[in-house]
Amino acid sequence: MDTKLSIEARRFKKLREELHHTQQSFAEILGIKSGTADIERGKTKLSGKVVMELLRQFNINPLWLFGKSFTQFVNVNGGDVSPKVISIDKEDKETILLVNQKAAAGYPHNIQDVDWYESLPAFNIPLPEYRNATYRGFQVEGDSMLPNIRPNEWVLGRAVPSISEASDSKIYIVVLHDSVLVKKLQKVPNAPDKVRLISLNEDYLPINVDINDIQELWMVNSKLTFGIDEPTESGLLRQLQQSMEELKGQINNLNT
Repeated sequence: MDTKLSIEARRFKKLREELHHTQQSFAEILGIKSGTADIERGKTKLSGKVVMELLRQFNINPLWLFGKSFTQFVNVNGGDVSPKVISIDKEDKETILLVNQKAAAGYPHNIQDVDWYESLPAFNIPLPEYRNATYRGFQVEGDSMLPNIRPNEWVLGRAVPSISEASDSKIYIVVLHDSVLVKKLQKVPNAPDKVRLISLNEDYLPINVDINDIQELWMVNSKLTFGIDEPTESGLLRQLQQSMEELKGQINNLNT
């Protein structure tokens, strides 16, 4: 196997051979007009449509195709909430897409549209915390997560492949069929098909949603804040420290 080929080209060919398809028959069932030879040779990149067909027809994990997961198969009807599209730069490195409030309104309806994703800004964070996983940024709308997360702040989330891997009481970006929410997640006792979404702002009541209504799940691990105002507590702390230094100076003068 040619190690110079991209990992998705090598895995695409490996998959075709495992499924006992010729290049022609595999192209026909995936809707590839030009055949699969150019993909397997690395001359043509895998399109989002082909990736989605592999997921729909064979339960092939898109992250596995691009070398971002060891799990080859996913259950699309049983709590799979992994990203439907990932973003790769010219050097085949995964990027972090940013979804602002306006884009978030259309995100659930364009979740498998590769062309739509190309309109989103993308960037990389060269820190070890953002390696070996898929991340996405979402701009928060509303005040339901006050005081921890303020309106218009950005949260960065790490992709969660399955509801079973979600942790209780962590904050998640929850992509439903009609909306994108940032909430604390809790599993519902005696109801394995549901989860509870909880706001930190006590003015908002918890809501229960069906697991099948969740398209993607991202665990929040950081946030981006702009226009930071200095807390009054820090100013008060400096005043107290200054007063203590002055008091210590006065005591030292008394002792000399």
